[in-house]
Amino acid sequence: MRPQQGGKYSIQEYNQIQWKCTGTPRVLVPVANGSEEMEALNLIDVLRRAGARVTVASVEDTPRILTRHYKLNLIADVMLEQAAEMEFDLIVMPGGLPGALKFTSSEKLVGMLKKQAESGRPYGAICASPAYVLEPHGLLKGKKATSFPPMAHLLTDQSACEYRVVVDGNLITSRAPGTATEFALAIVEKLFGEEKAVALAKELVFM
Repeated sequence: MRPQQGGKYSIQEYNQIQWKCTGTPRVLVPVANGSEEMEALNLIDVLRRAGARVTVASVEDTPRILTRHYKLNLIADVMLEQAAEMEFDLIVMPGGLPGALKFTSSEKLVGMLKKQAESGRPYGAICASPAYVLEPHGLLKGKKATSFPPMAHLLTDQSACEYRVVVDGNLITSRAPGTATEFALAIVEKLFGEEKAVALAKELVFM
């Protein structure tokens, strides 16, 4: 379902809760070689426009990342080891299968995600990352989620896979590069409120 002209970006929400932040929301966006560029850049750009304090962390052994399709150079703010010493209101991963495979093999990142989930703080993923990172590590247990359509069969609960953006309590997931802006705006709504998210969507001429 695409937003209609004058309509709102789409969110399917279950078990609605308020995402709580103390002060300016702090968001971690991990990146790796092969991360999907549209998804990573949409998250970083839209959340920074909204006023979030976004930290981009490299899961590689260098801050320089080559993205999935067009080998764009992306320079991370910090290495993951540095980010692990910080606390975040949200950890959210872009997709891109090579990047997602790197994420799922990172004990440090998986540990951070589990700690985030166990503490009730928000976490999320888009495209390949729900299926290849969250699902195998038990981070979708008891949750509704969506993912890149060809990978949806990997989710234990596939009942929400057709939705473009799915929020279930402290979890948010989305499908693909084409839903990346909706995903980012939905995060803005959860962190800052609907009024700010709609204003930003209009500023971007998204609605």
